[in-house]
Parts: sequence; structure tokens; C-alpha cells
Amino acid sequence: MFQRLREDIACILERDPAARSAWEVLTCYPGLHALLLHRSAHWCWQQGWPWLGRFISHLARFVSGIEIHPGAVIGRRVFIDHGMGVVIGETAEIGDDCTIYQGVTLGGTSLAKGAKRHPTLGRGVIVGANSQVLGGFTVGDNARIGSNAVVVKAVPAGATAVGNPARIIDAQIDAVREATAAKMGFSAYGITQGDDPVAQAMKGLIDHAATQEHQITLLWQAIETLSKQAGTNAPTHCVPPDAQTQDQFDAAALSQLVK
Repeated sequence: MFQRLREDIACILERDPAARSAWEVLTCYPGLHALLLHRSAHWCWQQGWPWLGRFISHLARFVSGIEIHPGAVIGRRVFIDHGMGVVIGETAEIGDDCTIYQGVTLGGTSLAKGAKRHPTLGRGVIVGANSQVLGGFTVGDNARIGSNAVVVKAVPAGATAVGNPARIIDAQIDAVREATAAKMGFSAYGITQGDDPVAQAMKGLIDHAATQEHQITLLWQAIETLSKQAGTNAPTHCVPPDAQTQDQFDAAALSQLVK
């Protein structure tokens, strides 16, 4: 018991720059208090004392603001940071070295009793603030779930899930996209610090469309010039009436819409 407590305190000191001492962590971190009480509640649940397990869980919720069902399975060195509003369901499983921030729900989408209704988090998963992970699927080892994401399907190991509904960003696939995008002069998926990937992708597509329109305009202008130089021998259909010989695409205005 004391070995696990030392592990819990050490992992908090490692992951939270605001933690100054082991005593501060032991006395002032509700995530640690919730996990300590959950171990007692889970033991009661396993012994066939469900009411007592639920009552301890209820006390932990009152003390810490974190609701963990006594049936949930939680690994070692799990850090619930801040923790207020965290809800972890009955059949949820959390692997070792996971980090969970405030407002997270590991919830279920089924009403079938006895079924696997809640998610399984692999080792080293980080779940961002106010995100919702709903369903009996698996989030792979070292995956990341962005703040406010709503995840309703499995997340591969090492991938990132962002948005509502969450879209999966695979690190290896994204690297290929970035390499291809570099040849076109823009970031295809925009996975850069502080940028929304969808907005960045839209900006890139807008810039690319503007470049294409400019090239088409130059071609029509060249055809018009050649037709004038050819004089009366030029065919009348060289430059149709609806040919665009002036740039009309306002890339800057469209880029403002997706900021």
C-alpha cells in the first residue's frame, strides 16, 4: 500500500510543475484522495459488498468532486489533475501512467447490464480537460485526447483524437501528409503548435485554389493577346465571352472566415 502511495506522489511531482513537495501532494491533491478512496471501494466491490463500495465512492465524490464507480479498474501511477467533475464508469479500465484532467467523462452508451459499456485506456494515455470518451472501445497506449473532444470510437496507439465528434490524427500518417504538403507550399493538415488543424487545412486549400485561378487567368490573358496579334486570321472562338481574364478570387477574405 505504501509503495503504491509513494509511486502516486512521485508521478504527481513529475507531471505537475505546480507541485512543490510530497506533503503538499498528500494533503492538497483531490485526485490522489479520490484514487486512495477508490482502492478501498474497489476492494469492497470485489468482495461482494457493493453497497459499501458505492458508499465509499459517494464519500470520495463529496470530498474530491471526482466520481469513480467502485467497479472501475485503475492501474498504477494514474494522475487525475485538478479532477473536479471527472466521472469514471463501472466498466472503465485505466492503464498505468495515464493522466486525466478535470471534467473528463469515461462514460457508456449502452443500458445493458453486465456489458462492457465504458472505455479502456491503455498505458500512458492523456485525456484532456472536459473531453468525453463514450463507449466500450479501447484507447491505445500513449494516445492523446484533446480538450473538449467527444470520442465515440477506438483510438489507435500513439494517435491523437480532437474535435466533436473526434477525428483521429495518426502521427505516422500525419508526417507523410506534411511531407506531401510541403511540396505544395502549405500545411495540408496543420498540426502545428496553437493551430486548429481543420482551419489550417482550409487555409491551405484556399491558397491553392487562389493560385490555380491566377494561373488560369494568366492563360486566358495569353490567349487573348495571341488572338489580337493574329488579327483577322484568328479563330473567333479562341477567347469565349465568359473567359475570366481578371483575378476575382478573394483568398484573404475566405481565410478570415476560418480563423
